Amino acid sequence: MNQNSSNTHILGDAGEQAARTFLTAKGYKIRHVNWRSHHLELDIVAQTDTELVIIEVKTRSSAYFIHPADAVTDAKIRRIVTATQAYIYRYNIRTDVRFDVMALIPLPDGKYHIEHFENAFVSPIW
Repeated sequence: MNQNSSNTHILGDAGEQAARTFLTAKGYKIRHVNWRSHHLELDIVAQTDTELVIIEVKTRSSAYFIHPADAVTDAKIRRIVTATQAYIYRYNIRTDVRFDVMALIPLPDGKYHIEHFENAFVSPIW
């Protein structure tokens, strides 16, 4: 792994930890982190009293070039939905599902600017 991809991985891991802390403080129960089905992955799978919440976490060092939430493309949405279908089947989920996006940008004090977009997208029909 080269230095740049290593730094990106460290930034992403730290962002996901900050996202989990944020969600837990809001009362979400974290079911899984980085859940995999073959080559597909769900960043965070959480539960509220009424919904299964699939959260795509995007952490960037700055929003100068592209806002982190804008990195969730149509192709990425298709992969998230496909992975969610596998998750629902694997764990026999019988509740509503919501798709959220969290955008995180680190601040100089070690904290994060966090934006949580609930219902960021709906499952498309192919």
